[in-house]
Amino acid sequence: MAAVEASVSPRIVIIGCGIAGISAAQRLFSHGYRDLTVVEATARPGGRIKTTEFGKGLVEIGANWIHGPSKENPVFQLACRYGLLDAEAMSEENQAIETKGHPPYPPVSYSSSGKIISFDECLPVRQLYESILAKAGEQRFRTGNGPAASVGEFVKTEAAEEMKKWRNVDKEKTKLNHAVLNTLLKLECCICGAHSMDHVGLASFGEYESLPGLDCTFPRGYHSLIKSMMKPLPKDIFSFGKAVHCIHWQGSFQGNSSSGRIFPVLVEFQNGGKLQADHVIVTVPLGYLKHHYRTFFHPPLPSAKVESIQKISFGTNNKIFLEFEKPFWEPDCYYIELIWEDESPFADVKLDLQKDWFRKLIGFTVLQPPEKFGHVLCGWIAGYESEYMENLSDDEVLNVITQLLRRFTGNHPCSSPKKVLRTKWHNDPYTKGSYSCPGVGCTGDNIDVLAEPLPAVDQVVHMPLQVLFAGEATHRTFYSTTHGALLSGRREADRIIHFYTAEKLNSKL
Repeated sequence: MAAVEASVSPRIVIIGCGIAGISAAQRLFSHGYRDLTVVEATARPGGRIKTTEFGKGLVEIGANWIHGPSKENPVFQLACRYGLLDAEAMSEENQAIETKGHPPYPPVSYSSSGKIISFDECLPVRQLYESILAKAGEQRFRTGNGPAASVGEFVKTEAAEEMKKWRNVDKEKTKLNHAVLNTLLKLECCICGAHSMDHVGLASFGEYESLPGLDCTFPRGYHSLIKSMMKPLPKDIFSFGKAVHCIHWQGSFQGNSSSGRIFPVLVEFQNGGKLQADHVIVTVPLGYLKHHYRTFFHPPLPSAKVESIQKISFGTNNKIFLEFEKPFWEPDCYYIELIWEDESPFADVKLDLQKDWFRKLIGFTVLQPPEKFGHVLCGWIAGYESEYMENLSDDEVLNVITQLLRRFTGNHPCSSPKKVLRTKWHNDPYTKGSYSCPGVGCTGDNIDVLAEPLPAVDQVVHMPLQVLFAGEATHRTFYSTTHGALLSGRREADRIIHFYTAEKLNSKL
């Protein structure tokens, strides 16, 4: 596509320097747009991509994997182009593997009574769960008249019916089956970023698209992708430590220059500064919008967009990194699973965060190989328990998890972790959580409405596309992913590019 004419020079402000904002800037700059400003509230780029040192190597505070690293994945394509992956991740064999977003390696399962539970012993429950989850994905577009309103309700109803048919299962085995099913639902909460699968809407659950490929990581950290994406762009288009207070749109704002130019949008910063623009691309996380949409826009957002912000869920999934002097796990162990034998998804339990927050911890990923990371585990915990954990001290978390591990490993003489590092995405003021998922009553149409620009092109206004929306929560089929965020940034950049291309063509007619 031809570059934009210099005489047009639309001023475009991108709010948020995460992968959505950077990808929008990339696209616009490559098409000749030069009056670009990317403003970021924090002191660093990347947004929910954040890499730091821990143990012997690097760990991911935010985005962890390329989900579905195959030719269909634009993040994988960029990573290959920039030379950021190893040969195994780029192999044809790895690109063909289907994982559906779940851990590809069989876990080492410990019970709360201190026993190892063999994988084969739990296999029937795992297979039943996978089949029901696949069936849940086929319930798309059903709302009030479907078999259930939530994924959790659907899974539990289906599982209860199927388990009734199992023969020669005594009470102890039934108890274990229920406990394993409960653990799998907790795992799904981490994958979806939800407190409970009872909060995840069945109607749009199946709209999410999993790409083929064995999930892979960046040897030099996920931030190596951010650095590579930003490198070709002029450094002076990025402005950090610039928190936005309000976006004023549908206005007529005088520019700062002597040209007398009038702009339809004014970005007001918390420090009192102002910046006029023709177009603003908003890429802030949905969690931030949920807390600030009432004051973040003037005039206020249309009711349909507000409804979408409220219906799309935005939960918390945190990590707890633990470094050990020596491992208590075997060298070929990739994932340690914790199964509470006294828990059942069919029982109503009153939530006591102070007493039981650690029960939501589903298990630990073993960071491999130890030569690169040291002896490091990454624990996963989602929901309200995860948010409660953020307010505890490192010592409190360390003591609780040490006792937890000793209990589950049968009082194994595992030493206390020598170091802990936790993510705290719920308390992050500019994120307020981890990523989005469809809530009960939410449909893909709500995601599309969130992505719609203001005002729309077909409205009679002196300048359409004043405020555009990008970010993972605005992608109907790839929400919660980095590739969904990247594609959303490109989508909004293309929307502006196509607008000026059409305007130029119309002027010649």
